[in-house]
Amino acid sequence: MTRPEPEDRSLAREARMVAVVIAATMLLWLGAQWLGGKEGWDARYVFLFDLAALAAFFWALVVTWRIWQRQKRQGK
Repeated sequence: MTRPEPEDRSLAREARMVAVVIAATMLLWLGAQWLGGKEGWDARYVFLFDLAALAAFFWALVVTWRIWQRQKRQGK
């Protein structure tokens, strides 16, 4: 069995980071929605959590697209 190349390890590291960001964002967003409903927060404050979640998901989409493009260039 051969060792993965540094570029492959870099792609895997980035993909793991994207997965962690997506999972953490979803959990934090759900928690904020639940807590906001329970505590009766004003909608504008809960909307800030929505915007933060959208920003994190957009970042994850961009990084995933970059990973996909790098893999296409490598011919894998």
